[in-house]
Amino acid sequence: MNCRFTMAAHMLGMLACAEREAKGSLTSESMARSIQTNPVVVRRLLRDLARAGLVETKRGVGGGVSLARGPEEITLRDVYEAVEEDAELLGRYPTGPSQSCDMAPMVAEYLEGVVGRAESAFKQSLETTTLAMMSRDLAARARRKSSPRRRAAGA
Repeated sequence: MNCRFTMAAHMLGMLACAEREAKGSLTSESMARSIQTNPVVVRRLLRDLARAGLVETKRGVGGGVSLARGPEEITLRDVYEAVEEDAELLGRYPTGPSQSCDMAPMVAEYLEGVVGRAESAFKQSLETTTLAMMSRDLAARARRKSSPRRRAAGA
């Protein structure tokens, strides 16, 4: 897995928060600033997310990006599958294990079982987390983070 999932989840988290706060759509430029990447990278991810039916984009004045479905209907697994498709969570042998070593195929088979279980657990975890849950958790963290400043300002 590379950073595409992390960036896509970040972007969709921003969209879910913007929707919750009734701020409307966001631009690829604003998302790129938040992720600290080039807007072209964001636009490429948005194409994958739009193809998967997770976002809608509108060009021109007043345009931007918004969620195509409610945040409670989009899981992090949906995001992962939209941008990672056939990517392996953990790398395997680039050319396969050595066939001239008696142990190599057994090690490969054993690790395939371990990695397969790990990938299954990872995807299950993503499936149980929606963008709505992520948005609520982020809002709660933001409130907790700003609470000491509010108390200090009021003292």
